[in-house]
Amino acid sequence: MSPNALALSPSRQNLWRLILIRLLVLLAQSLSVAGAYVSGWFPLPWTALLVTLGVSSLVSILTLLRLSQRWPVTDFEYSLQLLFDMMIHSILLYYSGGPTNPFVSYYLVPLTIAAATLPWFYTGFLACVAVTAYSVLLVWYKPLEAFELPVMAGVVNLHVIGMWLNFAMSAGLISLFVVRMADALRQHAERLAERREQSMRDAQLLGIASVAAGAAHELSTPLSTMSVLLKDMHSDCRDPQTREDLALLQEQVKLCKDSLQHMVRSAEDNRRQPQRLEPVDQWLRNLLTRWQLMRPEASWQWLPVPTSSAPQVQASPELGQAVLNLLNNAADACAEGIEITLDWDPQRVCLHIRDHGPGVPLDIAEQLGTAFLTTKGKKGFGLGLFLSLAAVERIGGSVRLFNQEGGGTLTEVLLPIATEVKS
Repeated sequence: MSPNALALSPSRQNLWRLILIRLLVLLAQSLSVAGAYVSGWFPLPWTALLVTLGVSSLVSILTLLRLSQRWPVTDFEYSLQLLFDMMIHSILLYYSGGPTNPFVSYYLVPLTIAAATLPWFYTGFLACVAVTAYSVLLVWYKPLEAFELPVMAGVVNLHVIGMWLNFAMSAGLISLFVVRMADALRQHAERLAERREQSMRDAQLLGIASVAAGAAHELSTPLSTMSVLLKDMHSDCRDPQTREDLALLQEQVKLCKDSLQHMVRSAEDNRRQPQRLEPVDQWLRNLLTRWQLMRPEASWQWLPVPTSSAPQVQASPELGQAVLNLLNNAADACAEGIEITLDWDPQRVCLHIRDHGPGVPLDIAEQLGTAFLTTKGKKGFGLGLFLSLAAVERIGGSVRLFNQEGGGTLTEVLLPIATEVKS
């Protein structure tokens, strides 16, 4: 398990919080014992109490040292820590009035923590321990009459004050810590769900990549044949308009062959050099030049970029193909009047692609980005947006689509700003 995974482990985070709770309670207990000793109201067995508090302090220190090591925290270990807290509390109650001690209901705090963070088996076991310990204290404890001392002219007594303090402390600990412990478990469950979704997406990508590799291999032969035939037809043809059309077809076939070769070379370059940084404006300019060759019928306008120095992005082939897919989607929706805007701030780069097509159908808006879901009917495969989302999210970015007033779609691509990696 990686250090980051250990740090994000909910059991590990919750054990840190449990030790913090124990130290706070230990401080309150130590102050209570010290106050009782100074006031002289409570004839307590000081040696036994100090030894118990010392053992609790020692176990807390050892647990903190254990948390500095790269060992995973299991539910069994976590439940043992809660069991230890219950045992220490039982010993302190035994020497300080048993069930007549107003802090006897503190058993509910570790039990609430167990219910919020542990499986039912451990919670049930700890509940049995708490009930058993409370039951034993009903008949076996050292009584203290000092709790009945009246204060404030007999209006209240020390037992009532202690009950109030116990309620306030328990309510504060449950509100501040148990909620955070349960929240850590929810966040962990969300991270697991995201990883499962990413794993499913990676499996789909692997399948698509395998099919694409086979298709690239199969397409190379017919493209070569088409290139030779078009060259011969261009040489034999005398009609100027037809020769112009054949030249365009030759250029498109050559572009297809170059794209296949580029795909193979990019995969090899990616393996050898996985990260290549490039100024975002230069990267986008080169990408648009390439796209113009692919879609000569599209008319577009690149709005002015900020005057500040352009940040760098991770210019991987996957990211370039992702943006090309989004540009092609815009051209498929409406090839006229596409607007492209590039902006940035200190944290991220924002690319906007605005088309004037029919927009995103509301009935499938939430499902866009799913593999094989398309708005183009039989003309589309439903992979372009899916692959674009996967590629952008892989580097920490995002892609969102918005319907615009007056028609059309605004595609927003957010990319993280890349920094130099020092070796």
